[in-house]
Amino acid sequence: MASSREKEALARVLAHEGGYVNHPKDPGGPTNKGVTQRVYDAYRRGKGLGARSVQQISNQEIADIYDRQYWDAVKGDDLPAGIDYVLFDGAVNSGPKQSIMWLQRALVPVYKGRVDGTMGFTTVAAVNAVNDLDALIDRICDQRLAFMRRLKTWPTFGRGWSARVAEVRAIGKALATNDAPQVANFYDGASAKAFAEDAEAAPMTAPADAAAGAGIGGGVIAGTLQSVQDQLLPFSYASEWIGKIIVILTIVSALLAIGGLAWSWYARRKAKRLAEAVGSV
Repeated sequence: MASSREKEALARVLAHEGGYVNHPKDPGGPTNKGVTQRVYDAYRRGKGLGARSVQQISNQEIADIYDRQYWDAVKGDDLPAGIDYVLFDGAVNSGPKQSIMWLQRALVPVYKGRVDGTMGFTTVAAVNAVNDLDALIDRICDQRLAFMRRLKTWPTFGRGWSARVAEVRAIGKALATNDAPQVANFYDGASAKAFAEDAEAAPMTAPADAAAGAGIGGGVIAGTLQSVQDQLLPFSYASEWIGKIIVILTIVSALLAIGGLAWSWYARRKAKRLAEAVGSV
């Protein structure tokens, strides 16, 4: 049987999710009260039932799916008040693994285990060792927003997601300190699924590496031409135009090498930050 805290958390999550939606840019596809058609199909198959539209999902099925696939996945009953709700809402929106990874990153340095999205004993123990739950909730929500901003769907749903996370942050802190939380609201676009698979593409380093290589190669050629110029010094006309070529080639090579190395550094740095934000490292 669901605990009273789970029931309260579910009521707030359902307020955020709203009813049936099928936005063309929502990677979740047809979704009703936060349950996607894919999740509903899998649930009914597991029960030996035939497929039907998620628009027909019953309240009991909703409660069962949320309990088994989200609340239990983040071990809500083992977490402090406030943290349970914050993790639960994130799990429904982006999957339990992603939500747990935000928590694990937010727990550093108290948590010394792997950031693997698994709510094991080490993670639960680290949460229960934290004294300032408000600060932990801030870090979890900051991780969640950083993740969402890296998604290709951010321009479409970012405003709604931001409002939802702000509300989750405020409600979570109120629950953690036994204050009366505000009422959860529905925001347009906030129910769209935020999945890591929709992360923006990392910048390519190959063109930058090629440019840097070309610049270095051009420098070598310029050096070779310098040797040729020295040998043709008695022939002033030939020496003069070779000198001009050397100057041009040296400048172009330097620009290619510096630009290529700078872009390569930027691209690798951005790729690393992207991987950290979406949880692929």
